[in-house]
Amino acid sequence: MAVDRRQVLAGAGWAAAGVGAMSLTGCTSPLGGDGPSAAPTPSRGGATASVPANDVLVVGAGVAGLTAARDLAAAGVPVQVIEGRNRIGGRLWTSDAWPDVPIDLGASWIHGTTGNPITRLAKEAGATLATTSYDSAVAFDASGRQLGRAGEAAIARASDEVFDALALAQDADADQSVRSAIRRGLGWAELGTDQQRLVDFVTVGSIESEYAGSAEELSTYWFDSIKEFPGPDAILPAGYSAISDLLAAGLPIATGQVVTDISWDDAGVQVTTSMGRFSGSRVLVTVPLGVLQSEAIRFTPGLPARTREAIQALGSGVLNKVFLRFDEVFWDADVDWIEFIPDGGEPWVEWVSFARPTGRPVLLAFAAANLGRRVDTWTDAQVVSSAMTVVRTMYGRDVPDPITWQITRWGADPLAGGSYSFNALGSHPRMREALATPIDGRLYFAGEATERDWFSTVHGAYLSGQRAAREILRGA
Repeated sequence: MAVDRRQVLAGAGWAAAGVGAMSLTGCTSPLGGDGPSAAPTPSRGGATASVPANDVLVVGAGVAGLTAARDLAAAGVPVQVIEGRNRIGGRLWTSDAWPDVPIDLGASWIHGTTGNPITRLAKEAGATLATTSYDSAVAFDASGRQLGRAGEAAIARASDEVFDALALAQDADADQSVRSAIRRGLGWAELGTDQQRLVDFVTVGSIESEYAGSAEELSTYWFDSIKEFPGPDAILPAGYSAISDLLAAGLPIATGQVVTDISWDDAGVQVTTSMGRFSGSRVLVTVPLGVLQSEAIRFTPGLPARTREAIQALGSGVLNKVFLRFDEVFWDADVDWIEFIPDGGEPWVEWVSFARPTGRPVLLAFAAANLGRRVDTWTDAQVVSSAMTVVRTMYGRDVPDPITWQITRWGADPLAGGSYSFNALGSHPRMREALATPIDGRLYFAGEATERDWFSTVHGAYLSGQRAAREILRGA
């Protein structure tokens, strides 16, 4: 049975916890794909190497791949990292398109800074952290009226009702989608229009925006079966790329190498890319779940049934980001979170102000699940126009157009296939363990999708890389 853990909205009882737990978003967007390639010298590793000093090929220079390669290199095992992009980091990507404001198009937050390994890495990298608070929030209704205490209380009640319905459904004999569980549990047809609007707002803001899957796809049993670190959430104002740069230090990384085939036998492994071929004794695959689902990489021999089942059953969600930059701040610069309760139209419900942490007039809008998929296909003009409809509803018709923007399209990115994984209806958390299971002592897997307890997070990717390195070192 699923973890029966109620999701509690943070802040004053109404600010959605949703986007706060999000970790791995991404981008194919108008910015291209080039970024840093590598940096200085490996440090700490794992256990003492018990494998011969043969090459280990690591496919993917995201956090999972770089972590594993770092630990293996520190243990004396020669490694070669192979990356399809012309930059490192994968779904961790700091854009320098605005030189005075580094923008994290991928991961943005360290979620729960107490005991989180990414907090330690940030300190090691000399990165400054800035916390954000769900208490620092404001909400608007569909007419653009800022909610008072009565409105906040109504959202809190709707949230309680939604998560009560989900908790009851987690004890049902059969799993169902989150949408079905909520609507059956609340008697949807008997609810008034205003109550339906609040329920949809909570569903998008607290569930879809957190787990990146649509409420029709998320498993009620397992959508929230994730562990969390305590402490506040924090961003890296100078950019999350400080983490990937640290992990990449001194590693051999071949970029621009899109992998097409991976084969193995008793003699070793071969990885074929768009540029050539690499040989080694073992291979660690850290590409996102969405890439595995696309079957863009051919495996020879074919993957075992348990691995294929996990790949197809787990969900690859989309949570896109729309950064809008203005000439000046026209909203409350002291507020971190801005929420909007739509009445039809596109559900742009979660917004973040970067005015306080960066001192710049930048708003971030999240496009989750179905809206995120639409953003994948829309032009920039369509995306900005849709988002600005909500901005002007909240702050007035005279709000000027943004002077520039940055938009992610993770789901349309062939090297990502989505933002991060979720537990879909028909899946089970043990499938993540199946996906992580080594094959024939030659083929290994890592990445946030292979983490049963820490999926969808940067720290999950990091921990999976450490786990895979240990498996390789002991010859699992």
